[in-house]
Amino acid sequence: MTIRIGVHANNPFLFLLSHLDHLLQGQDEPIEVYRYTDGTRTGDLLAEGAFDIGGTGSTPPLSAQAAGLPVVYVAASAPRPGHGALLVAKDGPVVTVADLAGQPVSFAVGSWHTHFLAKLLSGAGLSYQDIEPRPAASEAGLWLRDGAIAGWVVQGAELVEAERSGRFARLAGTAGVIADRSVFFTSREVAERRPEAIATVAKALREAAAWAGANPREAAALTASERGGSIDAWETALKRLPWTLEPVTSELLAEQQEGADLLADVGFLRRAIDVRTATAPVLNTLVSSVLAEVAV
Repeated sequence: MTIRIGVHANNPFLFLLSHLDHLLQGQDEPIEVYRYTDGTRTGDLLAEGAFDIGGTGSTPPLSAQAAGLPVVYVAASAPRPGHGALLVAKDGPVVTVADLAGQPVSFAVGSWHTHFLAKLLSGAGLSYQDIEPRPAASEAGLWLRDGAIAGWVVQGAELVEAERSGRFARLAGTAGVIADRSVFFTSREVAERRPEAIATVAKALREAAAWAGANPREAAALTASERGGSIDAWETALKRLPWTLEPVTSELLAEQQEGADLLADVGFLRRAIDVRTATAPVLNTLVSSVLAEVAV
């Protein structure tokens, strides 16, 4: 029976797996790809049955659980301290996070950017409600240079290219703020009825990660062909990622709970949640076993 993976370009593990036919076809169960563009819709699409497993950053599974969707954590990457950052104009008026109060900031609302900004602002004595969210856009760099926004949360090759331009200053990176993991989750129904199939995907993701770690230039070329940007910038960005997949651990759940509590307190989540209820012991045992195997 086929297992379907949801793939959007912002999740590097799933994106690369979707382009590696030898891994898609070489598993115990056939894997099909469902492509979509907005990672913040992952929980809704899982609930609708569009696919069986998806992956995002830290915020979408929290939003899905707060909305009452029956999501279950499957696995996560190791923390990604070099993945993203908050940039400001070089020699501009913003020199501390506190300077963002009342200012427009461009970021992908509902993505890990939201968790990252909320944590940064909290540490500066501010709330997520104290900034003016502006949607992420390809023009954000120009907006920041022209003073139309005060800050820009950016990741991947776009971050590499922005910092190489010398026009921006890094106000904060994710390191020391949030773990910024890539998080994989499924629906409760699939977790309980087809745990072996989900474990098969975890194995394929582990193999895709091993391939990416060993072939960064090829991974960069695949990514640039669909997402734009230079192969050189993508190679640098992908080399910053930890190509390691981990099972659901108490550490991951504690990180997610901290994010859930913070985002509920600032009114981003609809309600407070208990992240531990979004787990399935049988599935976690199977995935832990698969990820403990030595990649071939």
